[in-house]
Amino acid sequence: MPKKTTDALKILAGIAGKDPKMQSMFEEEVANREVAQKIYQLRTKAGMSQAELARRVRTTQSVISRLEDADYDGHSLAMLNRIAAALKQRVEIRFVARKAPLQPA
Repeated sequence: MPKKTTDALKILAGIAGKDPKMQSMFEEEVANREVAQKIYQLRTKAGMSQAELARRVRTTQSVISRLEDADYDGHSLAMLNRIAAALKQRVEIRFVARKAPLQPA
């Protein structure tokens, strides 16, 4: 009997199974979550509110809120560069080889 897990990523990987389309969707969602989380972490580490970051990026607080939402999938490189500049960071993009297909939990 498989060991039960509460790890959401493992659960979702199990749902994706070996279906390439589902795996691709899963990987995209993970990437969206990571981008949103990174924006939030950098902003809070800099001691900025969403409103302050928005002012520096010349956008609105609601846009920053949306960008920090893991369900948002409209991140643009131009906006990420603006956010990075406001936080005294730079955007770095890497292409990495895919590992074996996701394994169910």
